Amino acid sequence: MQRNRSLVLFLVMVFASVVSLSGCAKVDDGKTPVVATNAGSAGGKIPVTTSSEEARKEFLQGRDLSEKLLIQDSIQHFDKALSLDPGFALAELNRAQVSPTGTEFFDHLKKAVSLSDKASNGERLLILGNEAGANGNAAKQKEYLDQLVAAYPNDERAHFNLGGYYFGQQDVAQAIEHYKKATELAPTYSTAFNILGYAYRQNADYANAEQAFKKYIELIPNDPNPYDSYAELLLKMGRFDESIAQYQKALAIDSNFINSHQGIAAALMYKGKPDQAAAELQKLTDKARSDAERRTALFAQTVVDVDSGKMDKALEDMDKQYALGEKTNDIPAMTGDLQFKGNILLEMGKPDEAKALFERGLKMTEGSNLSQEIKDNAKRFHHYNLARVALAKKDLATAKTEAGAFRQGTESLKNPLQTKLAHELMGLIALEVKDYDNAVTELQQANQQNPFDLYQLCRAYQGKGDMVKSKEFCTKAAAFNSLPQLNLAFVRTKAAKV
Repeated sequence: MQRNRSLVLFLVMVFASVVSLSGCAKVDDGKTPVVATNAGSAGGKIPVTTSSEEARKEFLQGRDLSEKLLIQDSIQHFDKALSLDPGFALAELNRAQVSPTGTEFFDHLKKAVSLSDKASNGERLLILGNEAGANGNAAKQKEYLDQLVAAYPNDERAHFNLGGYYFGQQDVAQAIEHYKKATELAPTYSTAFNILGYAYRQNADYANAEQAFKKYIELIPNDPNPYDSYAELLLKMGRFDESIAQYQKALAIDSNFINSHQGIAAALMYKGKPDQAAAELQKLTDKARSDAERRTALFAQTVVDVDSGKMDKALEDMDKQYALGEKTNDIPAMTGDLQFKGNILLEMGKPDEAKALFERGLKMTEGSNLSQEIKDNAKRFHHYNLARVALAKKDLATAKTEAGAFRQGTESLKNPLQTKLAHELMGLIALEVKDYDNAVTELQQANQQNPFDLYQLCRAYQGKGDMVKSKEFCTKAAAFNSLPQLNLAFVRTKAAKV
């Protein structure tokens, strides 16, 4: 399992480096906030600023648990730290990162930002970098994290965060460089080996990925996540039975490590056993301790249903997820649910119903107390949705207009992931008019970690008559073997047939 990203990916599908942060601390008698003003004063590490020694201890316990992906268990420690020191900016940031709902995430992030001027410079840069990421401002996010590494070049978490930025933007080489630096600075910093393994995996360097995950297991053999992460690599490689065995090791250590149930369900689904996958997800539901964990089970079941062609059942699953969000008025979660449901309706050939949900989600976001940057991002992303609706209706003129508006917006924002989405749209339009050469050119610049885009490349090469390349990309799409995601469920069976 990778680092927790909460629900910040909800609607605009931007990557925010939501990872546990910070380093060591210096604390005085528990009455006066301690702020280290330079790297040297904290031994080259990012300081932790708090007025309470007890709050610091609770924070460090919470950080350790969250870095080991024991997210639910970490929450009580961050909450305790904040009760002991309500002005603890870094605790607010970490509490945001483990939040089970989107509303909680943004509430705690907003509080962290409001307190950042009272913290050290390193903490301030961490907080502002996360805020920029959550707002979809990748350029500003990178600027803050570059400053962080420059100020604290010997802090493993500074490099880990910058590596997370590059990983999110799919610059795997740069991500690996910073993750490796983190492991060199702190050879027992286990979480860096975890994400280093994922970075190698994304680069299809499975040998180095396996080495990183085995080192991760060696460092914390009594924790569940190392086995879960290694299982995910085996899942990706198509070694499903071995993957299930590793997931079961994780659950033997901690029966509440619910994400391993999700992994087992994925392996069973890829083995052609959807009923067994659903039974595994029921186990997850039965032991869920929060709505966030219930969502994990419901979303995975949605994917199993889509993969099996049970679209109406998938829509019912999404309605259940939306109902969970309604209970707490969790706007980010609810708008995300509407987005996913709209995508399913598009796949079902119901573009008008999809459009209604996309517009409903946009209206909900615009009427919320989310930041103006997020609202602007949602409006920009709406052009992407409208272009796809127009394509489904064979309205090429509207599709080109909306795709152009989206592309223009991404160019001004300089968000690499949204730029890839713009290329995806242009590739889909080219496919529709049978301009296969241009389709290939555009789709090669789309998201190569999105099985949907890989399948569209398969179609484009098929149109060109290049069956070797067509088979290559359909094979990649059909054997993508990720944890449950809708983009794979939409295309996996079709890609396998090609």
